[in-house]
Amino acid sequence: MTVSALAPALCRDCLEAFDAACAPSRCPTCGSGRVVWHAELRDLAIAHVDCDSFYASIEKRDRPELRDQPILIGGTDPRSVVATACYLARQYGCRSAMPMYKARELCPQAVIVRPDHGKYRRVSADIHRILHSVTSLIEPLALDEAYLDLSHREDIPEALADIAQRVEQEVGISLSVGLSYNKFLAKTASDLQKPRGFSVIGRAEAVAFLAPRPVRAIHGVGPAMERRLQGDGFTTIGDLQQVSEMELKTRYGAHGGWLWRIARGQDDRSVTPERESKSISAETTFQQDLSRPADLLAALAPLAERVERSLRRHQMAAAGVVLKLKSRDFKLRSRHLRLPTPSQQAGVLLTAVRPLLEREADGTLFRLIGIGAEPLVDGALADPPDLFSCREHDGQ
Repeated sequence: MTVSALAPALCRDCLEAFDAACAPSRCPTCGSGRVVWHAELRDLAIAHVDCDSFYASIEKRDRPELRDQPILIGGTDPRSVVATACYLARQYGCRSAMPMYKARELCPQAVIVRPDHGKYRRVSADIHRILHSVTSLIEPLALDEAYLDLSHREDIPEALADIAQRVEQEVGISLSVGLSYNKFLAKTASDLQKPRGFSVIGRAEAVAFLAPRPVRAIHGVGPAMERRLQGDGFTTIGDLQQVSEMELKTRYGAHGGWLWRIARGQDDRSVTPERESKSISAETTFQQDLSRPADLLAALAPLAERVERSLRRHQMAAAGVVLKLKSRDFKLRSRHLRLPTPSQQAGVLLTAVRPLLEREADGTLFRLIGIGAEPLVDGALADPPDLFSCREHDGQ
């Protein structure tokens, strides 16, 4: 980015605000090189915060002997999948949702650590207390990431840098920040400089910034959709920018309209911390299609945790559970089961949905999986204390 006038800058270490004619290499006050600078720095209000390698960072925090070693969070069963790969393991090609056997082939020296979901939820709660001290307009996406709307504040860059500092000092892990004018670009920005990043995408450069990026960078474009787009000649987001909205709608239906808008940096979704809902769900699109029951069940575990967190936040409970599967040819399967007793527990939801999943895992390759709570009832009815056999135990 090049500007002739002075642009706002902020030191992420001492939180000193200053202006600079070009990207400063050092803070004039403390000499730190961790400076964020952008012409629109004080004109943007939507942020995405994302913890860096969340599960692995917590384990390295608690087990210093692992700090300089590549670690994989997941089960030791060869059929299990990687929940999180630390940054050292990623240098060998390991990544989340990869089959564990493949990750071990790529990085045989990696230490495998079984996940402690109870601990991760507690750490997430600590982080969210910090977020809530800055704004109440928070939309959690998972235990480790959230959208923030800071439009009511005048010190937005300082508030975000302070969040990052406090998470490191008080929680002991790091997060990355993305700041922009909408949710899609804020989330895109938070991935640009991980770990410990703070990236900004403004209105002026959004279209040009998106143009060379691959179409898979668009939220909702999984491997199957990426192949379809590439088969139609759309390899980059810039390729989508060259055609009309009508043409994309003709090819891809309503999804084509979304592709046309996103390619131009348009996303009118608001940050919604609270909403009336008849159901609460979470889903994910795989980087590689999955078919084996063990892999699919492993992918459901973090989604069930997201549903549990949402249920508790909304003070609701699940009276039933829903399994959602989408095959590689975009055919949707939805299966429902009524629970014997309302629950907020991720473990209860997973136990209930497992038979549904095993019946549907018939060798079909799936590109997406989801789990939902439906219908919803008052949270006071959740998990009666006498149903010990159904309760989830932290760390299991």
